[in-house]
Amino acid sequence: MKAKKVLFITQEITPYVPKSPLSVAGRELPQYIQEQGREIRTFMPKWGNINERRNQLHEVIRLSGMNLIIDDTDHPLIIKVASIQAARMQVYFIDNDDYFLHRQMVADENGNEYDDNDERAIFYARGVLETVKKLRWCPDIIHCHSWMSAFAAMYIKKAYNDEPSFRDSKIIYSTYGNDFQHPIAAGLGARAMLKGLEQKELDTLNGVKSCLDLEKMAIAYSDGLVMNSENSNPELAEYARNLSIPVLDYQSDEAAFKEACNNFYDEVWGSDKE
Repeated sequence: MKAKKVLFITQEITPYVPKSPLSVAGRELPQYIQEQGREIRTFMPKWGNINERRNQLHEVIRLSGMNLIIDDTDHPLIIKVASIQAARMQVYFIDNDDYFLHRQMVADENGNEYDDNDERAIFYARGVLETVKKLRWCPDIIHCHSWMSAFAAMYIKKAYNDEPSFRDSKIIYSTYGNDFQHPIAAGLGARAMLKGLEQKELDTLNGVKSCLDLEKMAIAYSDGLVMNSENSNPELAEYARNLSIPVLDYQSDEAAFKEACNNFYDEVWGSDKE
């Protein structure tokens, strides 16, 4: 049985941000998957270093306007969209003045990591899920790329598990080894709290102190793990296999790796449907 619809929740996509293994994968993998006949939707944060005019971003009024409450503070959700014409691919951007305006990706211009990167990731994951709900789109596979998407798996499995858009979705998490170093402040459970999360999830969240912990949390609520880079931490693959979560190991041949990802989607999607 084949997965027909794939949602990409990624951290970086070129040409909107500089080229890196993550941004190149964010650009090329969705295009390849679409060319295999699957329907896709692609999301990334609207980082402050993205030139909106040059990249022709525009706000989608019908999708914007919701407020997301994080740590008892309202944060307006703004949705923008742009197209990569060469790939015939549309990209949705999650935006908010508090978390993204005039701010770089992981660190500021001086290389200082942002203290609230965890809150930015929480807002991003929730923003994507709320937007997909509004689109009334039901992905078979949700492919989350890097730590910025790490909260999505827990939210889908626990807080959004009865939503028609996500009820039957399988989640795959990709790790790249592009960890942030700043420790996560205590009280993550309170900041990430959402209706549907139980004490087990809050305990898990409160135990997250580092990027490695955050990625392990994402894997624990996922249905598959992709080692997307030669820099991916092998400890994460071992952790997934100990949980009996299938792992796709990194391959240096880009074409072969894209094909392997495409096949991995069907493996994960059909694992309990045969």
